[in-house]
Amino acid sequence: MNSESELPEQAGTLYIVATPIGNLDDLSTRAAAVLSRVAVIAAEDTRHSGRLLQHLGISKPMMALHEHNERDRAGQVLGKLAACQDVALISDAGTPLISDPGFVLVREARARGYRVTPVPGACALISALSAAGLPTDRFLFEGFLPSKSGARKAALDRLARESATLVFYESPHRIVDTVGDIAEVMGAERELVLARELTKTFETFYAGAAAHVRQTLEADPHGSRGEFVVMVRGASAEELSVGAAEADRVLALLLTELPVKKAAKLASELTGISKNELYQRALSLKA
Repeated sequence: MNSESELPEQAGTLYIVATPIGNLDDLSTRAAAVLSRVAVIAAEDTRHSGRLLQHLGISKPMMALHEHNERDRAGQVLGKLAACQDVALISDAGTPLISDPGFVLVREARARGYRVTPVPGACALISALSAAGLPTDRFLFEGFLPSKSGARKAALDRLARESATLVFYESPHRIVDTVGDIAEVMGAERELVLARELTKTFETFYAGAAAHVRQTLEADPHGSRGEFVVMVRGASAEELSVGAAEADRVLALLLTELPVKKAAKLASELTGISKNELYQRALSLKA
């Protein structure tokens, strides 16, 4: 792997530029300056980002770089850096690489020793967390949940005993079903906060028990419009304690009839606790 010090002093820099998630006034002065001076702007959607540049009065060559062509376009960007040209990477909204394209390009650029510099700005998950009223000392960002209900419930089941605040992105046509799955898997009373259309005219926060939030969404004619950040309170110490006690009770019953491995598997299906954790608990009980 190369280091930046091994490259020619004139090698280009790749700037990772955060753009507004709604309100265009949130673009930083530094971000505007970088976009004005780079040789090329790599954008997730050139038409969408073209409107932002037009608003800023910036006219620059652009290239499309999205999830379907990133591996091919990364080589072109690296070629421009080698030719001593600075390049800015932007996504449709927010900070690139956060559930957006750019990982392949940044990894390749760093592997070859090119300078990669972040230009901080808007990020939907951080903006939502800052105003949600949920604990932020620890949080776990999971990006987008699976689109199919079965896989989504399995993912939520895996996270049900996580004590950190959980954060997801979700699309409008799945939001009601996703909240319903959270209520089913994690409990109807699990605290939930949804942020919709952040920094835009119709910015809305929905908060409360998961079952209540779902009812509110279904009653709101705008409840399935816009982009959502879903934030779920982590499992409490009491919930974890009750869950562990129930797991031990279930395991004790199953172990009278089943081998450890089968008992742990069935107990996992019944309690929602991971099979590996229950296998270890079963071994202790058996001993």
